[in-house]
Amino acid sequence: MHIDWQPLQEIISAHQRFVITSHVRPDADAIGSEIGLASLLEALGKEVRIINPSATPDHLRFLDPDSKVAKFGPGVSLESACDTDVHIVVDTSAWIQVGDVRKVLEKTSAKKVIIDHHLASDDLGAIEFKDTTAAAAGVLVTEFAEFLDHPPSGHQADALFAAIATDTGWYRFPNADARTYRTAARLIDYGVQPTGLFRELYERSSLARLKLHSIILDRVQVEFDGRLAFTFAMRKDFSDTGSKPADTEDIVNTCLTIEGVEAAFILVQQLDGRIKGSLRSRSEEISVAAIAENFGGGGHKLAAGALLPGPMEEAKASLLSQFQKIFPPQESPSESPTTS
Repeated sequence: MHIDWQPLQEIISAHQRFVITSHVRPDADAIGSEIGLASLLEALGKEVRIINPSATPDHLRFLDPDSKVAKFGPGVSLESACDTDVHIVVDTSAWIQVGDVRKVLEKTSAKKVIIDHHLASDDLGAIEFKDTTAAAAGVLVTEFAEFLDHPPSGHQADALFAAIATDTGWYRFPNADARTYRTAARLIDYGVQPTGLFRELYERSSLARLKLHSIILDRVQVEFDGRLAFTFAMRKDFSDTGSKPADTEDIVNTCLTIEGVEAAFILVQQLDGRIKGSLRSRSEEISVAAIAENFGGGGHKLAAGALLPGPMEEAKASLLSQFQKIFPPQESPSESPTTS
């Protein structure tokens, strides 16, 4: 499902000013792809701003050393965000994922473009460049840069490698196919040093983060004959440990390491009382995206998310009821029908 990039090349050639946006609570694929795309556009002589609905998490600020990413809100008005020729949305094509930047996308007269690899999709009134077989948005941005004969270099290449590496769990998730590895290899040829990036991404943990993980992992439970694992984090956990919500990242994948577990989720209480759910699956036969869509969320079959109403116990019960449809009770040998 490779993309025909020619129409996007023509859009870029015909315009000068660009705004790039990604999803709420941006991850490394969002930030890295934005930085990679912004660097490409600047190399082509374009004016570029990155405006996101959420601030960049502290542990990902190394991807944006020049502080190019701005948060929509105070200091970035609606009028200012609309003042562009082209607005490009990266790593999502769902209204719920663009947060308050939806106001910009609904009001702007700019041409709108989407570069995305997710299954979930809404009509944002944009021209879509979408490939759901790509492991990460970073793969698509890298391929587009190469199509334009402007292969990534320097920090741009680092940002794109980080985008791909994190969305594949450092290449251990099933979405890390041959195309993914080839893309990563080319980025290494362009100068990326994976060891340094791994250290930045995974070896800069704080004591507060470790204490938070201890609390959350102590709550892990399994259901449905050990096929589902789940846990949760309350707002109080962050204040008690001095940690941040972003410090919960990757805990859901730790739940998947339990032997026999086929799917997992973590629920994190938000400031407004809603509950953020992050869902993971080991098997294409268990689509957590389909479960997330029941709550207005989405994502991939193996990794998805949604925002649920609180309180925590009700959110947990709602998700468990959805997983019960996938994991019906298994008959014990004594319950199996016999023949005479």
